[in-house]
Amino acid sequence: MTTDQLMKRRHEMFHALRVSGLLFLGFLFITQQVITRGWLYHLDHYILDLKNPKFKGLAGHILIGLDDLGLRWFTATVLLICAAIISWRFKSFRPINLSILALVSLNLVVGATKIYIGRTKPRLYIDDLQAGGMSYPSGHASNALITWGLLAYLIYRYTNRAPFEGIKLYPIVGLITTTVVIVSLIRNTHWFSDLLGGVFIGGALLVAIIAIDRFFPSDKQPS
Repeated sequence: MTTDQLMKRRHEMFHALRVSGLLFLGFLFITQQVITRGWLYHLDHYILDLKNPKFKGLAGHILIGLDDLGLRWFTATVLLICAAIISWRFKSFRPINLSILALVSLNLVVGATKIYIGRTKPRLYIDDLQAGGMSYPSGHASNALITWGLLAYLIYRYTNRAPFEGIKLYPIVGLITTTVVIVSLIRNTHWFSDLLGGVFIGGALLVAIIAIDRFFPSDKQPS
């Protein structure tokens, strides 16, 4: 690996760390709003008071299917299988290691926050903290962003080999995450701030893992 490539990786690492820090600060702000019942709390209840459409039959099943794009076991299974294929193709454990790190860090951070906040679900029409609830932050939103986002990152890094451009799937990741957020609001499974917090913490962890990848050079990684 050349000096220019190492310098580029180092620059990308510092940029990723800055972005991750900003996203984490955003997550802390959202958490503060939830705990102190700030303007985001009032926005949550304004959205709850709107008449949500009720979908039954085929439409209801489609919504559940779309919501499953953020389901932990499904996203983790897809990520690990794809990471294993990439690892086998390039004879490197890095894709698997990054995937395991993403899943473990996500479950530890999100799980610990859920237990600490203990927020109840909006479908109960009760918004209490420290009540044994598991609503904040949204696991579906954070799962969707970090797992599909990391998969898109791995695909880009391992297809970005001169003279070819890497395959950029980031718009699809944004579409999937937005879909999970909207469907969760329609199904009344999360408060809006739950979903926003999930997106911010999922994004912070994703970009932090990218920074770790950039820190450790690898001759088996094309870019």
